[in-house]
Amino acid sequence: MQTFMAIFDNMWLTWAGDWGIVVLIYMQNRSNYTIMKKPPGDSDTVQAFLHRKRIATLEQLKAALCTTGTMTVFRRLKKVGYMSSYSHRGKYYTLPEIPEFDEHGLWSYHSVWFSQHGNLLATVKELVEEATAGWTSQELERILQVEVKRPLLQLYQGKDIEREKLFGVYTYFSLSGDKRRSQLLMREKSVFDATVGLPTEIEALSHELKAAIILFFSLLDEQQRRLYAGLEAHKMGHGGDRKIAELLGLDVHTVAKGRRDLFGWKIQRDRVRKEGAGRKTKEKKRRRFSNESGA
Repeated sequence: MQTFMAIFDNMWLTWAGDWGIVVLIYMQNRSNYTIMKKPPGDSDTVQAFLHRKRIATLEQLKAALCTTGTMTVFRRLKKVGYMSSYSHRGKYYTLPEIPEFDEHGLWSYHSVWFSQHGNLLATVKELVEEATAGWTSQELERILQVEVKRPLLQLYQGKDIEREKLFGVYTYFSLSGDKRRSQLLMREKSVFDATVGLPTEIEALSHELKAAIILFFSLLDEQQRRLYAGLEAHKMGHGGDRKIAELLGLDVHTVAKGRRDLFGWKIQRDRVRKEGAGRKTKEKKRRRFSNESGA
């Protein structure tokens, strides 16, 4: 039997001529050879993986593509189009066709949140711009399920949104003047409605509710009384001025003026009366006494 043996860099090769058998014996020293990796997958692999998992991290996508290269993953993602989460520091990715967005343009999967508006900063700005009555930070956090005080402050300092302190709480509004005025008016109306809401007919009120409304009304200052009366008169429609005037003991013209001032935005925030309004103070005259004893 003829035997041929050769030594290569990474293996022993033994040839047994009579039997035609080749025996490969790998050396134990792994430094002498390299294991070939599976070549990276293509864009179809990314799409199939995300459609199956719905969301994935960068590390999960690397494993799916059999690569360690971050740029390789992003090249594949860019080719098919992708979205990143606004929660969890943007570490999750999905495909645009996967999310089913709600009325705010948001979607959540396993407590990971995505927005059709983009990242958290862009999403907060869009929600404030489109709000009917502005948003407080607490309201936005309930919607977005993440902390929003920092992005709100960043947007305000960058003059991308406005804010006003109403009833002791900062409320954020659109930068556009007309939109902001509309949002502010609706915010104040919603606060009034939450405090005291009147039905469209005075006759439908119980005696207890009428008493509570009149008590609440008595706690307001002069301007607030007039504006509140005007607001409720507007809600009642035709004949509202007269009905509210009768309920609250006001002149019907006062109610009408409050309604016009409210919806005409003629509101003075820093004082109850206009400067110079109200009864003029009169200088009191001192009685003069005569020095004569008979006076």
